[in-house]
Amino acid sequence: MYSSANVSERQSQAPSLAISTVIFALRTDPASGRSEIWLPLVRRIRQPHLGKWALPGGPLGARESLQDAASRNLRDTTALDPTYLEQLYAFGGLDRSATQRLVSIVYWALVRPDQADLARDSENVRWFRASEAVGLAFDHDEIVAYALERLRGKVTYGSVAYHFLGERFTLAQLRGVYEAVLGRQLDPANFRRQLRSAQDIAATDEVLQGGRNRPPRLYRSTGPHSGASPSGAPPSDVEAGPSPAAPAS
Repeated sequence: MYSSANVSERQSQAPSLAISTVIFALRTDPASGRSEIWLPLVRRIRQPHLGKWALPGGPLGARESLQDAASRNLRDTTALDPTYLEQLYAFGGLDRSATQRLVSIVYWALVRPDQADLARDSENVRWFRASEAVGLAFDHDEIVAYALERLRGKVTYGSVAYHFLGERFTLAQLRGVYEAVLGRQLDPANFRRQLRSAQDIAATDEVLQGGRNRPPRLYRSTGPHSGASPSGAPPSDVEAGPSPAAPAS
């Protein structure tokens, strides 16, 4: 067991700053063909919350930027180096940690299936369906839920869906991303009609090989992807959203 710090002692201490990251990837069930959103979690090996699963993260180094700290934590815990890494929100509730005042700058990353396959998997690092990521350490349930809500919002008006795919993809694969994120099936014909007016996607002269039926045409993204800018600065709406009443880090 560990003891909680006295409330007055916590109030007199300077807040500690940590970095956490939500990593979303698309994985397809070979049996059903359905795609779902997954994320890797790490098992806590010390108190508080010993043995519970949590988001990858750690303290901010004195000589590193927020973005560099997020990237480092990802490499150290999962061996991932995502191409999409964006600042999501700052969680700083007074009671997030039982031992001290803790403020977490949370990033989120989107990775392609081939990138997700490279993630380190061990006794203390494991992939979970996002829908089953509950009972996590600190307030990480709330952070995951908030990240999913932001993802659903972004996928409806931006080109964030392309970050889950490779450079070439079929319309069925793209529709699978939307269905996985939104949690509902979409009519293929309506989806195809809506894409005809989209300006950030173009057909290629290539087709997907290896299928039994007529090979589907491959497409590519033509516009700038929604998300972090090349400089790593978050887009202007990064802090939009409700101010979370976090129960713990």
